[in-house]
Parts: sequence; structure tokens; C-alpha cells
Amino acid sequence: MSLRPFRNINRKKTKVINVGHVKVGGDNPISVQSMTNTLTTNVSATIKQINEIHEEGADIVRVSCPDKDSSKALKQITKNVQIPIIADIHFHYKRAIEAAENGAKCLRINPGNIGEKEKIHDVLKAAKDNDCSIRIGVNAGSLEKDILEKFKEPCPEALVESALRNIKIIEDQDFFNFKISVKSSDVFLSISAYRQLSKLTEYPLHLGITEAGSFVSGSVKSSIGLGSLLLDGIGDTIRVSLSDDPVKEVKIGNEILKSLGLRNRGVKIISCPSCARQAFQVIETVKILEEKLSHVKTPITLSIIGCVVNGPGEAALTDIGITGGGKGNNMLYLSGIQSEKVLTADIIKKVVLEVEKKAAELEKN
Repeated sequence: MSLRPFRNINRKKTKVINVGHVKVGGDNPISVQSMTNTLTTNVSATIKQINEIHEEGADIVRVSCPDKDSSKALKQITKNVQIPIIADIHFHYKRAIEAAENGAKCLRINPGNIGEKEKIHDVLKAAKDNDCSIRIGVNAGSLEKDILEKFKEPCPEALVESALRNIKIIEDQDFFNFKISVKSSDVFLSISAYRQLSKLTEYPLHLGITEAGSFVSGSVKSSIGLGSLLLDGIGDTIRVSLSDDPVKEVKIGNEILKSLGLRNRGVKIISCPSCARQAFQVIETVKILEEKLSHVKTPITLSIIGCVVNGPGEAALTDIGITGGGKGNNMLYLSGIQSEKVLTADIIKKVVLEVEKKAAELEKN
């Protein structure tokens, strides 16, 4: 029995599929995705951005393939990155075939948009022949015309009906290596659609609030939408969709998972908002530490609290902690126990040293 049962999240155990070397679904870690915003035909820029996204902690990256030159460029791109690539395809079935043949490990499609059964068959054959999975990507902004006419507007039931229709199209072709998403820019619509779909299928679900907006508003919307579903145990892979640098999408995605205890990667900082009681500049200290500790990938908890009101209590629950003290004498805690006093001028240097030391110890074990 867990010591803190209120923290338990009972994940739904879905089918396991492969996106390259990344396993999605079942008991596998929830993967974080992002998408490039470079021109895919600009191969060097796309490779550079994919590597930056990967370095931030993404497991999978999606690349748009709107034309033949873009799907052809994947051949060179996939040879120069270490992360599985999803090819984003919308209407032309030949782009999907080309992407699978040129190294994509997943195709994001709507089978209903591809057209005739023969075309869908050719796409799925290319996927099978090249060990390529599929993501059925249902979106409130591009629902089938007849479904929109039936429901009058995008609604949870409409997204789910579209998903089930597309699932049947693929299953009828004896293809089962796929995941599903039912995205909307509306948080309520998305949550309801995913909850309904989760009850009706065992396939892994890719979560996202599409077109969520700018960095601040998009991060908030995504945290509410994805967080609500993840707390329900729903979701096998996520993307935070922002009108910003895709590297930031990965950072927010990982922070959402870390805050729920669903993924432990890097330093988790617990810090106070600061007030007149602070014995050192908390906000500036945290900003500097985030930058200086970004290279640490080992899971470590760090508390930075400006005074003794909550400082000792928070430090007792973290690997490393700093609590503000009078006359510049701040207290360092290691594994919840007082270790030594640290002058304000030495906080950054001392914390970085202790975090790196702790990371090295944990990596040995």
C-alpha cells in the first residue's frame, strides 16, 4: 500500500504500439511530443530544431509533409536525428507512402480524408512494410462534413464518432499498430471527448489541446486539459501546442508530467513566490538555478524557500533545500536534514555543487 495514496494515479492499461524505438501505451512511460515549425524542405534547419527538441526531453517529433519535396526530405532528416519522426499528412495518400518509405516511424492521418479504400490500403501497406505506426488525428476544426451536419457543431460525441469511424476503417484493413487523438482548442470539449473515447477503445491515446495559444495562455489551457485527463489515468503520449518555440512545448509537457509524478526527469524545484520575509532574492535565485541545472537529467527535488516559515518543512521533503536565514546565514538541507549555513552570495554555487553531487550518486546506484 502506498504511503501517500492520495497521490496514486491509476493509469488505464491500453494496447502497446511502437513508434520507432519508443513504446507507447500499456505500462510504458507517457511520452512527450512536439512539432517542428521549420520548412521541412530546409533540411539543415529542421534537423537542428529536432535535435533541440530532443535535447529538451522530447521522445517523438512530428514533421509536416504538405508536398512531395517535404516527404522526400525526410530521408535525409531521419538519418541525422536520434528520435522517431511522425509525418503529418492530411489529404494526399502518396505523401503518406513516401514518408513511410523515407524513414518516418508514424503517420498522422485521418483515413476518412485519404479517400478510397484502395488508397487507404496502399498507405497501410507502406506503413506495415516500413514498420511505421499510425495516429488517427481527429480535430474539431476538420470533422467530416456528414458528422458536422448530424451534430450541427463540433461536440464530444462528434469527435468520438469520427474516431470510431476511422478506427473501423483501419481495423478492416487488419492494421492495429495505431494510436488516436480527439483534439479541440476548447478545454471542456477535449476533456469530455477523451473521457468518452477512453471508455470505448483500448488503443493508446495521444492527448493535446490543439491551437492552445501563446506561451502563457496555451500553457495554462494545456495544463488544465491534459492534467485533468492524466489525473483520470487517461493518456499515453502528450503534446502541449503553443504559438511559440517548440522547445518550450517540451519543457511544459515534462513539467506537467513531473507535477503529477508521472515522469521524473531533471530537477524539480519547489520555490516560494517571495515576500518581505525573504532573506535572499528568491525569484532571481530560482531563475539562475533553472538555467544552471538544465543539464541535469537525473530526477532530483530541490526546495528554495526565502524564510523559516515554510522553509524547513519543505526542505524535509526534498533531496536538497535552502531556507533563508537572518544576516545572510541561510540553511542548507540535505535529504531533509540540516547540513550547514550558507552565505547568500554562495547559494547558487553551493546548490549547483550539491545537485551535481547528488545526481552523480544516484546515477551510480
